[in-house]
Amino acid sequence: MDNDKVLEIVNQKFTEYLTENKCRKTPERYAILNLIYSDHRHFDMDSLYKAMTEQNFRVSRATLYNTMQLLLECNLVLKHQFGQNLSFYERAYNNDMHHHLICTNCHSIREYKNAELKSIIQNRKIKNFTPSHYSLYVFGFCSTCARRLKVKNKQLKVNKV
Repeated sequence: MDNDKVLEIVNQKFTEYLTENKCRKTPERYAILNLIYSDHRHFDMDSLYKAMTEQNFRVSRATLYNTMQLLLECNLVLKHQFGQNLSFYERAYNNDMHHHLICTNCHSIREYKNAELKSIIQNRKIKNFTPSHYSLYVFGFCSTCARRLKVKNKQLKVNKV
């Protein structure tokens, strides 16, 4: 589905949610939604605030946090805790199921898609439960950090001799 169609649908879903819950439909809320859906990457609140500022769209942090809560409640955004004291978010609508590879050293996050693993999880019957979506986090070292660690360990062995 092209991005214009996705934006149209998520704006409609957000409008319906705001109407049903008697929330104001402000330009700031829609600007935040549209910025989130203009990119596929994970983001934190600071990077979202910075992106809004860079686009010359003045929005308070309170508006950002309140809007994010609304977007979470209407299932247009997913929230992740990748083992840090920082929440990351990503768009939820029209986002292929994927897994997350998190480097415990530099905290980089990569998306990993595996059709076989996806099929196993989605086809698994769970008694008295109907899953809507899932997340799989794999923690380890990215290739850059693994190389640095290997070099560092070699240097430590040489220095001990």
